[in-house]
Amino acid sequence: MRITILFGGLSRERLVSVASAQSLHKALPEADLWFWDEDNSVHEASPLALLGHARPFEIPFKADGHALGTIAHALDKAAAEDRVLVLGLHGGIAENGQFQVMCESRGVPFTGSGSAASHLAFDKASAKLFAGFAGVSSPSGVALADIDEAFAQYGKLVAKPAQDGSSFGLIFVNSTNDIAAVRQAAKTTAYLIEPFIEGREATCGVLEQADGSLIALPPVEIIPDRGAFDYESKYLSNKTEEICPGRFTEAETAAIQDMAVRAHKALSCRGYTRTDFIVTQKGPVYIETNTLPGMTASSLYPKELAAQGIAFADFLHGQIDIAVGRATK
Repeated sequence: MRITILFGGLSRERLVSVASAQSLHKALPEADLWFWDEDNSVHEASPLALLGHARPFEIPFKADGHALGTIAHALDKAAAEDRVLVLGLHGGIAENGQFQVMCESRGVPFTGSGSAASHLAFDKASAKLFAGFAGVSSPSGVALADIDEAFAQYGKLVAKPAQDGSSFGLIFVNSTNDIAAVRQAAKTTAYLIEPFIEGREATCGVLEQADGSLIALPPVEIIPDRGAFDYESKYLSNKTEEICPGRFTEAETAAIQDMAVRAHKALSCRGYTRTDFIVTQKGPVYIETNTLPGMTASSLYPKELAAQGIAFADFLHGQIDIAVGRATK
């Protein structure tokens, strides 16, 4: 099958996607490059254009190759040409299951979780609910109507879009002005509101192997710049610390890895995921599961693979084999 890296997309995370594609291409230089632009058109891209694109987290990318039509037309072409898609996509319809349905209906293999799992994991409230069924601890939710009472009770809250990634729209509620900001943001975007959990930030990847078994990768300990792991801290700051393996006790590491696998299974994910936690004195608390985590040079999942002794290219070829095998069943 012809390997094709698909990147870009319609969400706010398309800038991250371009940086992911740069790393993916370096590991899979033989793969074709297809860029999904924000007007829903797909274009071929050259390695020169992709690798030569500086500051991908800040400056939009423009492809330099032939137009393939809409994403639907591109997927029809992928099906006709027996292509397997390596997804460098993040957020929006690329991660909420809609794009996966388009692939599944055409029999196009793609890396990562299927449509149902992607849809479930993308909604943070639903993901918390299902992870909870598997015994994974998570923060209680706060209704928008109760935000004043919750702020008075807890003293600090966290509000984030219920369906978004890369910490876009993250609001730390430390004052009544922040409450007003949440109410304003919630007029156009569904928000998940939770009590602020004191602890260390951690994330843990789960990897599906060729035989279907799962392994939890070494967790990363995150010490964000300015105290908040937002978009700037993730991708633009050189002061955020990401320690892999994290400086957790043996018991904390085991609990993080166990919960990451439990969440992966509870959401019926495939291929690979990365689950985020706050590690408190009482143990890890679940935040969310990412079905298409970043694959940039600074991303967390590749760091965990390296700590596990797995070469990035080997990981990708393994995921391609899993994707093809799933599509041909």
